[in-house]
Amino acid sequence: MISCKTNHAYIENSYRLVWSDEFNDFGKPNPEKWGFENGFIRNLEKQYYTERLKNARIENGSLILETHKETIKNEAFISQDATNWKENWQKAAYTSASLTTKGLAHWTYGIIEVRAKLPKGAGLWPAFWMLNENYEEAVSSKRGEIDIMEHLGFDRKSIIGSVHLNASGNESYQFQSKKIQIKNPYDEFHVYAIRWTAKQIEFLLDGKIYQTIKRKNYNQHNQWPFDQPFYLKLNIAIGGISGGKKGIDDTVFPQKMVIDYVRIYQKE
Repeated sequence: MISCKTNHAYIENSYRLVWSDEFNDFGKPNPEKWGFENGFIRNLEKQYYTERLKNARIENGSLILETHKETIKNEAFISQDATNWKENWQKAAYTSASLTTKGLAHWTYGIIEVRAKLPKGAGLWPAFWMLNENYEEAVSSKRGEIDIMEHLGFDRKSIIGSVHLNASGNESYQFQSKKIQIKNPYDEFHVYAIRWTAKQIEFLLDGKIYQTIKRKNYNQHNQWPFDQPFYLKLNIAIGGISGGKKGIDDTVFPQKMVIDYVRIYQKE
């Protein structure tokens, strides 16, 4: 493990930095650390994800994810009669980027931090989030999602931290979320983090805990999938099931998310 001193009080001395990207290079994100999602992916979102430098690049010590309003061909298009929406949309009106550590790095427990400025505008839906490594293949009771931070552009003064438990049983256990107020997420950097242990997941904004989700509350239904490796995603979605609830403001484009660093700490 990598020794690292930190000024953050919630990172105790027993934690060490095990993975990070400080984005000190230039150009395309490090392929040893990041992969890309491409095309239309999920949630009926309107953006087309690309690997272009226009949408994702490192410059001036930061990772830039940038959205544009532009027409781009959908390479997966088959027909307007195709049953899958990803195959019946011939073109997209927006582009963006989604980076992932899937197949490159994953973690079970630890502190995950992202320091960033968020993009601004109704219809934008930036997020830092995690899925278990075998999410697509796992049975429903072992599928989990941790949303370290989501921001719905039409709700300018708040962020959301959530977990999803795609398990059978009591429906009320499948989603737990909390919204917290935030000051100036667009022009100032904030640190979005979770502290994840075998017993609970804590959500933090600038070092302050605002939500704790305890494993013991889910043991009755064997619904706790957060005891296995998870990988990380960074993306800006546009529209879609949640982001598009109040439309898309086309006057705001282009918009950038500026990420200063991503750091993962684990106990020795």
